[in-house]
Amino acid sequence: MRTDGVRFSIVKHAAWAPGLETPQQWQAWAHADLPVAPIAAGGEPGVRMMAPLLRRRAGQLGKMALEVAYACLGEQRDISLVFCSRHGEVARAVELLSALVQGEPLSPTAFGMAVHNASAGLFSIARADTAQQVAMAAGAASLEAAVIEACALLADGAAQVLLVVADCPLPAPFEAFEDCLEQPHAFAWLLQAGDIPGAAFGLSWRARGSADAPPQADAMPGSLAVQRFMLGSGGTLEHAANRQHWRWSRHA
Repeated sequence: MRTDGVRFSIVKHAAWAPGLETPQQWQAWAHADLPVAPIAAGGEPGVRMMAPLLRRRAGQLGKMALEVAYACLGEQRDISLVFCSRHGEVARAVELLSALVQGEPLSPTAFGMAVHNASAGLFSIARADTAQQVAMAAGAASLEAAVIEACALLADGAAQVLLVVADCPLPAPFEAFEDCLEQPHAFAWLLQAGDIPGAAFGLSWRARGSADAPPQADAMPGSLAVQRFMLGSGGTLEHAANRQHWRWSRHA
């Protein structure tokens, strides 16, 4: 099966990772020669635009997602949100399961923040914004699935859609199952339909007839590779995941 795919423009974007906090740092990272040095774990953003009472509920993943969402959206309201994370709050889930094994009581806050839409919900509560929200996970092609969802919302009449992506390395005991060099990162794109010069991108895909080849253990996560492509100047980026061949493209 083949498809002409989807096209969209990124009218505003923001990103955060430990050691990569400014646009200049991200540009230097995106234009560095391959292989790019891995992003070191540790550290989290301040999320100063959120009230401390709510901010304290979020862990590293949530704070990264919230930081870029605020930076990208500002004071805009009524913008649909698509939150995307391959692994989500799996570290919190491990903590909860460990507590169960030890016979300890579960923290209601930790339980509430372990669900996949927790960061999106916290963002909505903090801003008193009732715009539509979708939280997604689709394995190694999570970003591609989220972009398709965002473009569907645009086609359905949304003027703009905020796409937020966030992921962290897997905690023990799941780190043995990592199929790439997982690195903490988050970015947000404010998407709009149509081609805006210098900001237009496309995503197309076709089904693969066989299982995906084993990924390289030192490869960066697919979402981070796409972020690097978006910040760079290359014309296309190929990605095989979920038995699909994905092709990202840049349009003049």
